[in-house]
This record gives sequence, C-alpha cells and structure tokens, in this order.
Amino acid sequence: MNSAISSYQDNPQVQQRRWRILIILNLFTFMATLDGSIVNVALPTITGDLGLQLGHAQWVSSIYLMAICSFILLFGRLGDIFGKIRIFRIGTVVFVVGSLLCGLSGSLATLIAARIVQAIGASMTMANSQGIVTDIFPANERGKALGLVGTFVSLGSIAGPGVGGIMVSSLGWESIFWINVPIGVIAILLGAKLLPSDIRTSKKRIDGGGSLLFAGFIVSLIAAILLGQEIGYGDWRIIGLLLFAVASFLAFLRVESRIGEPMLDLSLFRNPLFTLSILCGFLVFVSMFCYNIIAPFYLQSIVGLSPSNAGWMMMIYPLVMVVIAPISGAMSDRFGSEWLTFIGLLLMVGAQAGLASLHEGSTLFTVGGFIALLGLGGGMFQSPNNSLVMSTVPRPRLGVAGSVNSLIRNLGMVVGIAVATTTLFGVMSNRAGYRVTGLIPDRPDIFLAGMHIVFTVSASICVVGALLTGWRLLTRKRRGGEGEGGSGESSRGNGAAAKA
Repeated sequence: MNSAISSYQDNPQVQQRRWRILIILNLFTFMATLDGSIVNVALPTITGDLGLQLGHAQWVSSIYLMAICSFILLFGRLGDIFGKIRIFRIGTVVFVVGSLLCGLSGSLATLIAARIVQAIGASMTMANSQGIVTDIFPANERGKALGLVGTFVSLGSIAGPGVGGIMVSSLGWESIFWINVPIGVIAILLGAKLLPSDIRTSKKRIDGGGSLLFAGFIVSLIAAILLGQEIGYGDWRIIGLLLFAVASFLAFLRVESRIGEPMLDLSLFRNPLFTLSILCGFLVFVSMFCYNIIAPFYLQSIVGLSPSNAGWMMMIYPLVMVVIAPISGAMSDRFGSEWLTFIGLLLMVGAQAGLASLHEGSTLFTVGGFIALLGLGGGMFQSPNNSLVMSTVPRPRLGVAGSVNSLIRNLGMVVGIAVATTTLFGVMSNRAGYRVTGLIPDRPDIFLAGMHIVFTVSASICVVGALLTGWRLLTRKRRGGEGEGGSGESSRGNGAAAKA
C-alpha cells in the first residue's frame, strides 16, 4: 500500500481524471455484457458456417455465462488481495485476446475454448469495476457513477439482439467478436495512461477449496438448467446434476463459514440492505431476460417485422435506459436510493403487464410504448440499487461485493432464459397437445398464449421485488426513517469503509 496516499479520493490527480477512468471501465463493462447476449442472434449463421447442430451451437452462448459465473467470485477475491486495478488490467488483455481467438475459430471446439478465455477476461473486469468506482468516487457522486456502470451493464445485456442482427447481416458472425479488438486495444492504452496504481492490497490466502466447490455448483446448476430444456427436467441425468449442484453449494457454504480467509465473506449477507438489494437485482435480471428472449419472436413472427427492424424496436429499451439511469443515479445521491428502486420496480410491473396484453393486432406505437416504459423502470431501478449494494460494504470487501453483484446479474440472465423458454414451450405444448420446442406455423394464437403467461410470470417476479422493497421502506419508516436519505446511506458506507 502507498503510505503517502491512503485513498484515491485524497489524490487530486485521480479525482481530476475520475470521469475518464469511468469511461474506460464502462467500455469493458459494455463489451463484456454485450458478448453475453449478442451471440444468440448469430447462432443460426454460426451453425451453418461451421456445420453444427443447433443444440451444440447453443453452448457457444451458454459456456460464456457459465465460465463468468464460475470465476467471478474468485477474481473479486483476487482483486481484494492483489489489487482491483491490477486484476482489471489483466482482464482487459485476456478479454481482447479471447475476442480475437473467437473471430479466428474454425470449429466448435476452438470457438468454445476461445469463449472460455474471453469469459475469464470478462469476469476479471466485471468483478472489480464496481469496486474501483466505489473506491475512486466520493459519496456525493457515487450513485451517479454507479448509475452509469448500471447503464452500460443493461445496455450491453439488452442491446445484443439489435446490434448483433445488424452486424451479422452486414459483416458476418466473426465481426461480433472482432469489433472488441480495436475498441479494447484503445481502452487498454487509455487505461495504461489514466488508471492509477493500486493503493490497497492484502496478504491473504486464496481459497482454492471454496473456488473449486463454487465452480462445481455453478457448472452443474447451469448445465442442468440448459440441458433440462432439451431432454426434460425429470430425466435422471438432470436430477443428478441438480443434486450435485445442491451438494456442492452446501459444501461451499460449510467451507466458507469455517475458514479464516474465505473467498466469499458470508458476513456480507448479515446486512439486510445488501442482501435485499442483491435479491432484487437478481429478480430484475430474470424479468429482463424473459423480455429479451420473447420479444424477438413476437416482433418478427407475430408483428411481421424484419430482423433488423425488430432489432431497432428492441433498442428502445437500452436507449431509454441510457437517458434515465444517470439521472436516477444523480437523484439517488441527493434524495436516497430506496424510493427510486421501489418506483422503478412498480414501473416494470406495469410494463410487463402491458406486454402480457399484446396481441396480433397491437400497433407498433403500443408495443414501443411498453418497451420504453420497461426501460424507464429499469433505468430508475438499476442505478440506485447498485449504489445501495456498494455503499453498505467496507472498502476491503468492495471487490467481493462487486463480484457478488455481477454474479447475481449473470445468474439472473441464465435463470431468465430458462424461465422464459420453459414457460413458453410448456404452455404451447399444453395448448397444442404435443411437445413443442419452436413456433408452430399458422398458429400465432398458441405462441401468444405462451407469451402472455411468460410476461405474467415476469410481472409477478417484479411484484415480489416491489413488495420486498416496499416492506423495507415501511420497516425503516417505523424505525424513524434512519438512513432513508442519500447522505445517510452514503455516510454508513463511508463510515464502514473508514473503520475498515
């Protein structure tokens, strides 16, 4: 640790360039999250070019999220030990190399291997970017800064189908990976100039046992979720994977609670504000990816839009978030975060309920209006919720807290995909009288029936989040409203950090 300067907030040079540093962090945040969803729209092209079966090609997308979830807690821990900025820098290089290898791949095996390399780099940046932001930005700007991080997270997550459709149709599937190389190299060069050296590290040990158990839990859980959609969740192999996931998770919790230097400090979850904010974030990403999966089918197969026009329609969501998230982040700095998260969740409930009412004759104005409302609610929620998560954590644990936040986000994506597809095809199969795994020609009514149920489930998920947030608001109000304002939340976070 640098003994002369104990905090980035006391370093005038770092403070002078803090917003430029945020741009570098957000560039990799955007690329890393974009690559989690952009591949889906390219899978038909990849399948044809590489001569694959669709079921095999799906692993090009799934392995990325699986690897991120497996490694992200480890790299958050390594960030706390060796320095968050050092791990972030290494991650940027690994991600760019992985992206280049993906574009050069000529077979499924090499593409999957390259995607794992890319995911390792992405998890290194994701795990530490929010901790770096919380370290650098003062309390009165933290919500705005984390709001911009949340904007780029959601923008990357939801913009994939639109951006990918345009790029694949114009430049080929390799372009969705190669575009990361020049942008990444520019960001790496800017980072070499602008990112400061780490001033806070520790001499703690790496929790190898916990890392292996957690990776076993993630891999078996996600594999069970994804394979269960193909062969059925009653299959003995899927049941075996789920049982292994449960056993691995319980063993992980047992190990983490007994060792002195765990990978995941379980005491973080004793803070109800942290735990509830993490849970609500998970629910929102599950809901968001229900929309992300269903909307392209509806817009192209029911409304009749071309893939590119459907992509532009779906871009309404991230565009609204780009505008709203920084505003809600700034508002959370001034007025507090909890009311904003509550209002955002209520808006998302209304938007999902509206999407559940769409039919074959719905106008584009109506469809676009509900998508915009969903973006408004998401923008109102994400920034203040990120601020709530990170402001309640002592500085030495910011890396782990940021990695937990990113882990929950990626798990939400995987679960959202599973919830949407399982519900959709389950309802469609029930209506059709036989097993359905795709759209039925000339039967839009069957798809619409499934879509309505999916969005009803998605709205219900947001209702649960809103009820939890509303309960928290009432509880805090009865206790005299302690910490309800932004300064109270920030001061608690800073106080914890100062004590640490």
